[in-house]
Parts: sequence; C-alpha cells; structure tokens
Amino acid sequence: MARSAATADDLRREPVLPPGFSLVTLRESGDAFAHACAIAAEAGAATLVWVRRFDTVEFAVILEPDSPLTEARLAHYLAMNALADALAVHCPPERPILFRWPDALIYDLGLIGGGRLAWPACCDESEVPDWLVFGGMIRASTMTPFEIGHIGVGMAEEGFEEVDAVDLIEAFARHLMLGVTHWQSEGPKAIVRRWLDRIEKVTGTRHGIEPNGDLLLTTQAGTERRNFVDALARVDWLDRESGGPKL
Repeated sequence: MARSAATADDLRREPVLPPGFSLVTLRESGDAFAHACAIAAEAGAATLVWVRRFDTVEFAVILEPDSPLTEARLAHYLAMNALADALAVHCPPERPILFRWPDALIYDLGLIGGGRLAWPACCDESEVPDWLVFGGMIRASTMTPFEIGHIGVGMAEEGFEEVDAVDLIEAFARHLMLGVTHWQSEGPKAIVRRWLDRIEKVTGTRHGIEPNGDLLLTTQAGTERRNFVDALARVDWLDRESGGPKL
C-alpha cells in the first residue's frame, strides 16, 4: 500500500552514500540548497546536504568541476538525469518521467520536483569555478486534497510503494557518480543528449541544447533561443512561500 509521506522511522535512517561522499543533515526547517552554497568553499566536493522533511525529499550536493563555468554549468543536466533516474527506479511501470526545460521534473504530466544550480558569483564565464551546488527536490506527498488548477503531484498519491527519502537520495548519489563517469569518458555532449531524450516534447518542434546550455527550439517558422542562465535564475517550478515544488 502506498504511504502518504515519509514517516519518522524513515527520517531516522541515514543514507548510505558511495565512497567519497560526506553527509550533512538538517532539521525539517532547514534549506539544503542555501546551506550547501554557504559551506561549499570549505566542505568540498561530494558533500551532500539533506533536510529531514516529511512532505518533500530535499537535498543538495557540492560539485568541484574542472572546466570553465560555461561548460561546467552543463553539470545541471547531468544532475537532473540522476534525479530522474533515481525516481524511475521506484516509480510504477509505464509512467513517463519528463523534463521541462531547464529544471522541472514532470511525472505522468504533473510537476513532482525540480533542480537548482548555483556557482560563485565572482566567477567569470571563462574561469573554472571553485564549486557548483545542485539542489534537488521531489514531492513525497501533496499533503492536501486535489483541487482544480493544481499542477503538482506527489509520490504517495501516484502509487509509489515502500520508498522514502533515503532510498531516493541513495539512488541519486549512485546515478550521479555514474553520470560523472560518462562525462569523463564521453564528454558533456553525451550527458546533454540523455537529458534531451526526456524533454517534454512540443509537436512540430525540434529541441537542441547549445554548448553553453541554451535551449534551441526549431520549427517551420524559424529558431528560437532561450537563455540557460536566465532560466536557471527563475526556478519556475519552485513555490518560494512553501519551499517546495508548486502545486
């Protein structure tokens, strides 16, 4: 039977992460993304910050890229792949998991989560950033009855069984490491191609990602280019009042 949200017992467990990771846990009122950004310069790569929330799986991970910022930001697509793969491991069969560019995670046509990316404000596009922070969220439960106009869904309401925050975080970390290995062997273009395989399609439109992360939409009428950095800054999927994905 599907569970309504994470239980106290679930949240007492701690994720078992791959070698090289270190875990920082925050209480329910914490902000994983903000905390990871605050400690990124000192904490170092593969530090994962987790907030023990009942309604949302919330975490952030610190990365240390070795390429200039323009290319390093493509790690956002790598981490979004890992987030979707972690969800796919546990979701009911034959339910689509899609991306809405650049940062929203769509499950069975409803918004279930998303990702954010941060980097040092003083870093120039041609410089290698000291750190990146990717923050991920997946809604465990909507915690409210469905109402007309809601765009969001939760794992509990969508039939996810016997899965909790720890399971998802462990799966994310494994898939992130696998993605890093693919990046190192095949380059960022292969990572972006995998991301494009899951993009929410628009009929009659060809989708492409430029080397700097911008989205290209090509139709019979011409080509539209959308700015990656501007879109990341908006975080359109996030409800800033609730601190979770929009309903």
